[in-house]
Amino acid sequence: MNGTGSTAERRIVTGVDGSDSSRAALRWAVRQAALTGATVEAVITWEYPAVYGWGLTLTDADFTAAAEQTLAKLVEEENDPAHPVTISRRVQCGNAARVLLDAAEGAELLVIGSRGHGGFTGALLGSVGQHCVQHAPCPVVVVRDTEHRG
Repeated sequence: MNGTGSTAERRIVTGVDGSDSSRAALRWAVRQAALTGATVEAVITWEYPAVYGWGLTLTDADFTAAAEQTLAKLVEEENDPAHPVTISRRVQCGNAARVLLDAAEGAELLVIGSRGHGGFTGALLGSVGQHCVQHAPCPVVVVRDTEHRG
């Protein structure tokens, strides 16, 4: 209960992009939510590809559907049947860091993978993660994928 007598929702936001690192972040967020009684908001974003002059005919619906499918699959796979938690899904067009920071407003935690599908796979922390760590309105947990490293 908060000071006004109403129950405040405990919410953990996590970024998902289909990478092993983001899968590990979702898994961590689900475990934390089960321990604390929080809900999880799994967020996936997409942006138009930076390809010009190739005659792309893809629509917003194509990108949104692909993102929804990826997110639904990962949420189904990572929600622990022994300790299920409520996981809401958000699919949004936009810059990943900006969308995650907006989603984290009022959240208890923002959980991100150490790196996603971005350019420098050898980096300790990707550009989205770095931006979120520096600008998040709540504590940030950065999860490294230790199971799939080669």
